[in-house]
Amino acid sequence: MTCMAAAGAATPAMADAVPVGVPLDAVRTTLGVDVPHLATGVPVPVVGAPEAPRFHKGDMLPTPLLPAVPIGTELGDTLLTSPVPNLLGKPETDGEGSLDAPATTVRTRTPGLLVGSPLTMPDGSNHGLPNVNAPALGIIAPDLTGTPEALLGLR
Repeated sequence: MTCMAAAGAATPAMADAVPVGVPLDAVRTTLGVDVPHLATGVPVPVVGAPEAPRFHKGDMLPTPLLPAVPIGTELGDTLLTSPVPNLLGKPETDGEGSLDAPATTVRTRTPGLLVGSPLTMPDGSNHGLPNVNAPALGIIAPDLTGTPEALLGLR
């Protein structure tokens, strides 16, 4: 048990977003113009456990037949700054515009499928043969939740 606990403690923690800086310095040196600065995070989706199918009395197929799978990720911090020259028509009014989007968690769920069995369970009054049912089909709608926000600034 001690070895298992030590192995579990030694596993690295998985990051929700990988920070990335977009290098635009080559454009500045090549073209000789001020370029925006962009730093963001690449989301790393984490797949959760699908909903377990349930069997109901009298049904031959489980519900749901194709379970919905939850997926969660974190949209990383994004910062975009760009020089804004001659804001009021004068060189003294040079400024900088920025767009800042803080990190937020986004969760989604894939669509699922519900299928009704076209046959019933064996029926004793029908000599042990199953009866025919009207086939039924249903879709579990996909789901997306999150609260992304952004702040636009000028200085």
